[in-house]
Amino acid sequence: MAIIEALNLGKKYGQQYTLNGVNLNIETGDVFALIGPTGAGKTALLRLLNLLDKPSEGSIIFDGINVTSPGSHQLEVRRRMSFVQQKPVVFDMSVFENIACGLKWRREQSKTINRRVEDVMKLVGLVGYEKRNARTLSGGEAQRVAIARALVTKPEVLLLDEPTANLDPNSIIKIEEVLTHIAAEQKTTMVMATHDMSQGQYLASKIGVLMNGKLLQAGSPDEIFSSPTSREVAEFVGIENILEGEVTSRDGELAAINTNGATIQAISDYAIGEKVYILIKPDDIVLTPSHDITSARNIFRGRIIAVTQIGPLTHIKAYCGFPLLAVVTRRSAEELELTAGKEIYASFKATAIHIIKR
Repeated sequence: MAIIEALNLGKKYGQQYTLNGVNLNIETGDVFALIGPTGAGKTALLRLLNLLDKPSEGSIIFDGINVTSPGSHQLEVRRRMSFVQQKPVVFDMSVFENIACGLKWRREQSKTINRRVEDVMKLVGLVGYEKRNARTLSGGEAQRVAIARALVTKPEVLLLDEPTANLDPNSIIKIEEVLTHIAAEQKTTMVMATHDMSQGQYLASKIGVLMNGKLLQAGSPDEIFSSPTSREVAEFVGIENILEGEVTSRDGELAAINTNGATIQAISDYAIGEKVYILIKPDDIVLTPSHDITSARNIFRGRIIAVTQIGPLTHIKAYCGFPLLAVVTRRSAEELELTAGKEIYASFKATAIHIIKR
């Protein structure tokens, strides 16, 4: 069941839209990551979902309640959510008091406060920090205090705006471990804005791609990163082989697609004459020095035009009548003697190709 729905949601300042026509469905227990470039509208969307700002257009439905309609119980709904901002806010008091403040504002009994704060400090790995002044903590520790303060009220929905931005690698690992534990053990619904796509893949059960104020695609991590529905999403998630083509013939579900005079075979239901983009992930391309026997439908002779070492991987740019980028291990590149100017064969399966309409 959906706990949050956004229906044609829009937010504008003057005549400029920050968000436009956003439709979103978040199920109970989802870990939903919003990814997109800086300025895409991620923070603006979180603030709308948390009812901190009013939308210019559209509606927000929380657990069946239209919280954007006049007379809706917005305060009651907001108490069912918690929001952790990008820059953690900590008060000039002890860690214990920082975490407990939300419960005290709700006039919970001291026994309940002590028990809940103790439980949540264990959850976020802050046992022993109770009496420390929160202003003396590192950035990662302060972020864990902010997350603990958000969790201690037992929200149904936890909203997080770039929870690991500007943190050191060790702090990022600890925060991600905390969020993974929350999702697995407490089944808390989470909506998280992040610029770190690998973090979105690692933590999220669903991902939404927000660009220029519009939600271009939402789905599982595999759908977003392997089957983007537009060129904009494909480029953003890092698919580097994007070729223009036209379907020229079909044999059942196997389509022949012409790109720059070469024919690529792919699984597609697009009709003959349809103009398409051909998407091929670099790690799906196999490079060999000779025309080996293979089950791959697509084998092209080409020449290496550039070789670049990036960490343990070697990026090979080749031209096979069309440009291709392949990625191999450094060892494979050395064993195959892959150097600029060398003739090679590039092969990839029809099933490894993703086709979208131009």
